[in-house]
Amino acid sequence: MSGYEKPSRGWGFCALSPVLLSLLMAAPLGLLGEETRQLFEFDSTNMSDAASRPLGKSYPPYSLANFSWNNITDSLDPATLSATFRGHPIRDPTGAFTNGSLAFRVQAFSTSGRPAQPPRLLHSADTCQLEVALVGASPRGNRSLFGLEVATLGQGPGCPSMQEQHSIDDEYTPAVFQLDQLLWGSLPSGFMQWRPVAFSQKRGSRDSAMPCQSSPLHPTLAYLLPQSPIVRAFFKTQDHSCAFNLTFGASTGPGYWDQHYLSWSVLLGVGTPPVDALSPLVLGIMAVALGAPALMLLAGGLFLLLGRKRDSEYQSIN
Repeated sequence: MSGYEKPSRGWGFCALSPVLLSLLMAAPLGLLGEETRQLFEFDSTNMSDAASRPLGKSYPPYSLANFSWNNITDSLDPATLSATFRGHPIRDPTGAFTNGSLAFRVQAFSTSGRPAQPPRLLHSADTCQLEVALVGASPRGNRSLFGLEVATLGQGPGCPSMQEQHSIDDEYTPAVFQLDQLLWGSLPSGFMQWRPVAFSQKRGSRDSAMPCQSSPLHPTLAYLLPQSPIVRAFFKTQDHSCAFNLTFGASTGPGYWDQHYLSWSVLLGVGTPPVDALSPLVLGIMAVALGAPALMLLAGGLFLLLGRKRDSEYQSIN
């Protein structure tokens, strides 16, 4: 007999994804045991750009191992196939999280499509979305930037491949022409996919978009495979971890300081990641842009041809 239940209808193979550990490693420590992940905070006052290194004054990081989390059953929503983990530090001497929280919202999909809110990543029934939101926490600097450590399983001695894809189409995420992804090639194969953008308002828009910088992926011995029976059942003896950091925002432009809000989304799934085709709007613009000159050349050629024909038919009366 099997030692675990099959995923309920609607969750599809999201629960079987090889990047399940990526999801769980970002989730509350109640699922993970004694693993330690961190929420970083930096002072961007003297930074000239988002990609500058070092990032500025670093405040003591928040360890998710020291967070208290809500009961997951209280946030399960069968209608949207979603659940939300919400937590705050157990000890908060500065009172930064008195009115704030760090939330992880997990949503599965039963069909293909796009969420209503940016970045509107294309999803299928074999994917799930993780949204990370920092809400209401008091920053320790006037213009603080926040970062998140992401850890996942590697492949043998190496790490999953990190790729950047570029496109001329930004209809679904205005002014963002890049898509980042991690790819696991060995069985069980899977992917982690995101746009390098975060938002400083709950209703994400171009005006509240912030850049998202990622560090190179590197092997690490800091994390061991969680003791969860579900994780052990799918990943067995794999215990090689890789990690990278994400930093949200820049010293100028929209930031967490606007409304004390920050959100970032990532898509997780099995098999081949969804591929964005050119949208009808972009195809229409390209058709007009390429078709108009062709029509003008055709019209000009016909005009010259008809003009020569008329000249050849003209006969002098003398």
